[in-house]
Amino acid sequence: MDIYAINNIGELIKDNSYVGRGIVIGKSKDGKKAVAAYFIMGRSQNSRNRIFTLKDGALYTEPFDASKVEDPSLIIYSPMKKIDNKLIVTNGDQTDTIYDFIKDGKCFNKALKTRCFEPDAPNLTPRISGILNFKNGDFNYKMSILKSIDAEGTDCARYFFEYPSKAGLGHFIHTYVCDGNPIPTFQGEPERVEIPNDIDEFTNNLWDNLDKDNKISLYVRYIDLENGEETDRLINKNN
Repeated sequence: MDIYAINNIGELIKDNSYVGRGIVIGKSKDGKKAVAAYFIMGRSQNSRNRIFTLKDGALYTEPFDASKVEDPSLIIYSPMKKIDNKLIVTNGDQTDTIYDFIKDGKCFNKALKTRCFEPDAPNLTPRISGILNFKNGDFNYKMSILKSIDAEGTDCARYFFEYPSKAGLGHFIHTYVCDGNPIPTFQGEPERVEIPNDIDEFTNNLWDNLDKDNKISLYVRYIDLENGEETDRLINKNN
């Protein structure tokens, strides 16, 4: 096993019916772009009844059909927001927790120490989060996963990962290993994945290999490290 192998993300998720929600952060192969991506999947009607929308540079989940919303508490939130020289991306309302802590001069890690996994027994879905910190024409990034320490949800285990940006390398963290009942949660370190220069190549590889029945929405952002220009792609299964 090559622990330094860099995987094709399409091959990692291909034929896996349920990896849940996922975050990818990294740098394009030419070293010129910071990259952040977020996707959601769903098995229930309530989870599948969503779309991504973009407002003032922030990403939001919204109901596709408001009349069919059963419980908005864990499915409606802002996955991606900017503050100062930072970009936050998460799978829940902890985006706002991180945002508020940074606004108050505190940090990503301290914010997440106030949060835990989602209260959706028996799955106890992990909270996954990431942050890009931009400085002097480059960036570094952190990722985190908050998981139940046992099947009963008696306490929370918190894992943090910190990376320098390296051309062509990204890290991929997702909520679940695969489908199941209860659904097995993500294990180990974020997976090493290739980050190509072309946003459409990356977007299509990710979207086309997510399970066709369970995928819902995908958002990808490439940020030019020289001038800050942003290019993005947003795909909603519900149109």
